[in-house]
Formats: sequence, C-alpha cells, structure tokens
Amino acid sequence: MRRRLAPYALILPGGLWLLLFFVIPMVAMVSLSLMEGDVVSGYRLTWHWQTYVEAIDNYQTQIIRSLLYGLITTVLQIILAFPVAYWIAFHGGRKKSMYLLLILLPFFVSFVLRTISWRFVLTDESFLLAPLKQIGLLPPDFHILGTAPAVIGGLTYNFLPFMVLPIYVALERIDPRVVEAARDLYAGPVEVFRRVIFPLALPGVFAGVLMTFVPASSDYVNSEILGSSSTTMIGQVIQAQYLRYQNYPTASALSFTLMAILLIGIFAYARALGTEDVLKVAAR
Repeated sequence: MRRRLAPYALILPGGLWLLLFFVIPMVAMVSLSLMEGDVVSGYRLTWHWQTYVEAIDNYQTQIIRSLLYGLITTVLQIILAFPVAYWIAFHGGRKKSMYLLLILLPFFVSFVLRTISWRFVLTDESFLLAPLKQIGLLPPDFHILGTAPAVIGGLTYNFLPFMVLPIYVALERIDPRVVEAARDLYAGPVEVFRRVIFPLALPGVFAGVLMTFVPASSDYVNSEILGSSSTTMIGQVIQAQYLRYQNYPTASALSFTLMAILLIGIFAYARALGTEDVLKVAAR
C-alpha cells in the first residue's frame, strides 16, 4: 500500500499548489469574464459572451502589436544568445561558471529598476546619445525613447538570460567527439554547425523560445516605462482595466484571450518544430 501511495504523495504538494494558484484563479477569471455589473452594485454571472467580442474588437491592435513585439524579441534573443552560449560551452574552460554568473548578475537587481536604468540610457541627453549628437553622427532631433525599438530593446535585454541558459545547457551536453567526427568527414564549419551543432541544440532553443516569447508578449513594464501611447501593449491594457478602471469582465476576457492565443501559438510552434524529434535528440 505504501509503495502504491508513494508516487501520489510525492505529487500531492505540487498538485495542490497548481490547484490553488493556477486552476482556481483560472476558473475564477473565466467566470468573471462572463459576468455583468460594476464594483458598486456587484457582478452577476449572465454568460455574457459578447464581452470577448467587444474586447477583441476594441483592442485587437494592442494584441497584434504585443505578439509582434514578442516575436521580434524572441528572434533577436536567439541571434544574440546562441553565440554567447556557444562560446561559453565550447571555449569557456574552467571559467564557465563565472561567465554564467555575469549573465545572471543583472537579475540581482529588480526588474523595474533595470528597466528604469535602460530608460536613462535611452534618453535624448544620455551619455550614449548626447555625444553622438554633438559630433554630428545623429541629428539633433533624433530620439529613441518612446518608440518600438526602445520597447523591443528593453524586452530583449530583460529576458535574454532566459534564452542563453537553455541553449547553453543543450550545447554543454553535446559530445565533442561528435563534432570531431564531423570534421574528420571533411565537413566545413558551416556544415558542422548546420548538421550537427544546431540540431543537437534544438531542445535548448525550444525551451528558450517558450521561456521568452510568452513573458515578452504579455509584459507591460517595458512598454509602460520605455514606450508611449503608440507602443501600448496588451499587458498595459489589462493592467489598466483591472486596477485603474476596475472593469474586471473586460480585463478577464482579455487575459484569457491572450493566454489562449499564446497557447495556440506555442502548440503550433511545437508541432512545426516536431517536439518528438526534439525530445529524441535531447535523449541522445
């Protein structure tokens, strides 16, 4: 009896945690999105599905913009993170732990403070832009704060370690003898990377995309601090509907819609990439 109950006892704490902080809030959010009323008179469940239609119709621009920012951020992170993870995995030597610590070092500072610091760097009179304007490399009216590149840059900066670490773990597991065998078979550097290294690193890329695309698409801090009214993301809209306007049904409908879109995108990405093949590569 103890042997039969032991597995269930081990998953019980985690299961209760997910039930308490994920399943119950999710059910509450869905039910709240179907209610009508206000904070003063209260809300009642009327199965008002029109809230979803109105929310999507009113804020489809912000939803599309958020997904686009998340996609661009994820692509930029792959481009930036892969060389860093590759160099640490294959050329880091005994100092690999130190290099990883340097990548994680910014996380010892608050997420909001890091974003505010990024704002100081991008201001028109900052130490970065002011000298370039003075020597004529940039026009006097040039500015980047409050634009889409500033928001995307902040997202890329804040979530970059979440892409570096999974790719590094996948590259670290590659047997050097496999790379040497490919070179012995007269494969050039490009062929070795394309046919050996990158396919074996796909599990890390897959995990990195999941860990960066979802939070980047739903983030509201970077767009609030680094952006403007023309770069509003759906996270800002949800935050305002919840806390500023107290329009809980609309906020819940937008939250659930965003989650559904992200889940559909993740499943489509996993199917296109072939998760079974990725798992087989990881097992090897």
